[in-house]
Amino acid sequence: MRIFVYTILIAIYILSRFFHAPVISYSTGAVALVALAISAVYARGLYLISGAIFLLIGFVLFIQSKQPWHTFILHFEQVLGLLSLFFVLPFMNSIIRVGRYDKHLSLLLQDQAADLNHLYRRSSGVCHILGLFLNIATAPLLIKSLNVILHDLPKKVLTKFYSQNLLRAYALCLTWSPMEVMVSSTIDITKVQYFIIFPILLSMAIIMLGFDWLMSSYKYKGIQIAFHTPHFFNKKKGYKKAFELIGMLLLFIFMVSTVQHFLQKGFLFSVVLLIIPFSAIWSLFIKKGKRYFTVAIQHWKERTRGLANYFFMFLGAGLFVEMLADSQLLSFLKPVFELGTEKTLILYSTIGLYFFITSLIGFHPLVGFALLAELLQPFLVDIPSIPLSIVLICSSLSTVMFSPFNISVSILSDELNAQSYRIGSWNMIFALGYIGFGIVVACFVEMFFMY
Repeated sequence: MRIFVYTILIAIYILSRFFHAPVISYSTGAVALVALAISAVYARGLYLISGAIFLLIGFVLFIQSKQPWHTFILHFEQVLGLLSLFFVLPFMNSIIRVGRYDKHLSLLLQDQAADLNHLYRRSSGVCHILGLFLNIATAPLLIKSLNVILHDLPKKVLTKFYSQNLLRAYALCLTWSPMEVMVSSTIDITKVQYFIIFPILLSMAIIMLGFDWLMSSYKYKGIQIAFHTPHFFNKKKGYKKAFELIGMLLLFIFMVSTVQHFLQKGFLFSVVLLIIPFSAIWSLFIKKGKRYFTVAIQHWKERTRGLANYFFMFLGAGLFVEMLADSQLLSFLKPVFELGTEKTLILYSTIGLYFFITSLIGFHPLVGFALLAELLQPFLVDIPSIPLSIVLICSSLSTVMFSPFNISVSILSDELNAQSYRIGSWNMIFALGYIGFGIVVACFVEMFFMY
């Protein structure tokens, strides 16, 4: 039932982006309400609590707005772009597994790792590549591979190693990934072209990754490990698979940018449109078509059943954000953003602090992002788009490293049997440094390239 309703909802949403008619809008809202009700039955934990709170506040604000009751179902569409990406991502994940890219990179990771510092850099690089495609599934995969080599290390050292190594690399790879929701949502808000900010974001990720590797050379200096060379491992083939994976990503970026240019429907929507056909065609290119469709459909069904948490929380958050934006409750923040248009350093610092605080008190970064987008909307014409994009992306994705409510930290916590706050605390300073670095780069770009 979940799969059917979610599929109908996403299909109607995509249709609504091409054909604007009241019947389609109301149909989208009606199915969204059904999806919300079904998701409420299966949602669990923080997602259930957060979604219920957002839904309740949003409903109260709707009543106070005195809008006609029949318009209630029209206030859920704002978040459907984000949910659409979650819905189609399994098709991209599946091409990585069918093409055995994950297996070869995992074997490449284990090959002749002689000391902990060397392994830190290598696993960080592999995580950076895999994270672009496998998303959060990257962490369990790499932990499984690394445990073969690191099982003799003390638990505290091992937990800290995984926390800093995997979460930092994962956050940095998302910084420039066209399939990351924060990146595509930022592009849609600021209207900046992806190929313009891509070299800036990639350079920032490389610099921060290099800094992390430099720090690891001091932290793990002299800690030897017994290296493990996998049997029957073809190193040449492993590197070939890595380059093939990078080539696939670059081709995907080019195609998404092209579709965005011609359709003018937004970057996120272009990603959603292309993931399934691109993955299917690539499977034929690597001669794995039959196996791909078998694996992809099964994987998609499994992941879609597990989307109840996201559908419930984000549909509730969509109502909350839209009704809050229509109310006067946030009017006290208007002077802050007006000042920010004149002194952008204050604005960028406020954005960084906003994401840092909201991620610690329980806001999912995507919800925080949606709310901030509404607050910024009236002032976007007065704020340089490229620097703002840099700050939004760096600040929002820094939460991947430390927020105890982020799914990346939660999964790592479960894998390592450690507290989420403990895992996040080991990355807090690095994350703040990353936010600060993003603000500095944004100010530099604004100062020397925007005028």
